[in-house]
Amino acid sequence: MEGYAVLKHPKYEVYLDKSEEFRFRLKARNGQIVAVSEGYTSMKNCLKGIASVKKNAVDAPVVQE
Repeated sequence: MEGYAVLKHPKYEVYLDKSEEFRFRLKARNGQIVAVSEGYTSMKNCLKGIASVKKNAVDAPVVQE
């Protein structure tokens, strides 16, 4: 896709937002952001959020509402 760098692997990026909360975003191989987290008050809790997504989203069903 135009405007996105091609990555070797998908990756999680952790960053501090304007409100000084930690967030993570998941980037696809094409560099496009496919998910963004809620804000966390600490880096530790942000990393726990990533671990939770890795653990719990693997078998999550797709639901159309």
